[in-house]
Amino acid sequence: MKKILSALLAALLICLSSTCAFAERLASEKDVTAVEKVADVDPALTIVAKSAILMERSTGTVLFEHDADTQMPPASITKIMTLLLVFEAIESGKLTFETEVTASEHACSMGGSQIWLEPGEVFTVHELLKAAAISSANDACVALAEAVSGTEETFVELMNSRAAELGMVNTVFKNCTGLDAEGHLSTARDIAIMSAELLSHPDIKNYSTVWMDSLRNGETELTNTNRLVRFYKGCTGLKTGSTDEAGCCLSASAERDGMELISVTLGSPNTDERFAAARKLLDYGFANYSVVQMETPADALKDIPVIHGTADSVKPVFDVPKSFLLKKGQEQQIEQKVELPENIEAPVEAGQVIGKVRVYLNGGEIGEYNIVAEAAVERMNFFTAVKKLLFEMIKTTPNERKN
Repeated sequence: MKKILSALLAALLICLSSTCAFAERLASEKDVTAVEKVADVDPALTIVAKSAILMERSTGTVLFEHDADTQMPPASITKIMTLLLVFEAIESGKLTFETEVTASEHACSMGGSQIWLEPGEVFTVHELLKAAAISSANDACVALAEAVSGTEETFVELMNSRAAELGMVNTVFKNCTGLDAEGHLSTARDIAIMSAELLSHPDIKNYSTVWMDSLRNGETELTNTNRLVRFYKGCTGLKTGSTDEAGCCLSASAERDGMELISVTLGSPNTDERFAAARKLLDYGFANYSVVQMETPADALKDIPVIHGTADSVKPVFDVPKSFLLKKGQEQQIEQKVELPENIEAPVEAGQVIGKVRVYLNGGEIGEYNIVAEAAVERMNFFTAVKKLLFEMIKTTPNERKN
């Protein structure tokens, strides 16, 4: 009897243990579900993030989004704007890559990721860019901000001004590092916008694609916080972020076959989930879309007569056609229609828009690009008419004049 009771008790304990384990799994799954599981586009496209967006850089086309306009702390993704303003300062001539920057006490006081700057220590802009872009060093970012604007506070004003110019309507910066601060907020869409702008500066990839480097003659090692740089084909950057308030965030960019995608995910519960989310979004984009450069219908163009011009006609030429983002397989469904006037009134300027090519997909217009005048044509007046008459007379041969 005791053996039977013992067996029953053991079985009961096993059942209770299994029930507790099952309850723990449910609690764990509930915690993850609280961080949105997104599947708005494709059943297979399920990611763990509170907010996300996938954008094609050259066209700005959004391929996927989920709560992309919800304001959230952006953590170190903030540094994308910091880096953008530094590159713009370099392009304007305000700084060079070899400009020397002396670390201030304020820059050295930053916590979080850092290269342990000492007050008075001197680094070049190039070295500080490596620290900021590769290792997300907060002290290096503040030193760069002070090199551009004098103080971090003035630089933050510039950050907000530039954000407004780019149309980042839901972003407010309070610092240049992304350290948690009340009111320091952005959105997935706004981050994608500033990421695209930073990627328009090719030199950023000299930093954002580096896996490992060093400073101080090898004494300070730098390892990229974005593991996709090493493990994802075509990765071009761009910036990780992680704080207690923001969770794990990532703006990831990658380029394949002439198409560059930007994936932004905010609020993932851990670093593995943020990289998994970025990879899944990028994979989705590359698998389903391509950027197509239009082949111009050159045989559709004929010289256009010019009324009251010093030349009888002007040659139309295609302006650089736009690239179009298409779902794979749609390339053969594109139709182009040339629109040109029967004639044009002088004067005509070189490069003047004189017509359009409209682009259609399955009968619906998806865009257009311009046809322009190859050369200028002046308007005929008394003096140009006399000049033209004399030129024609000089061209006439003696025999032709006899006839």
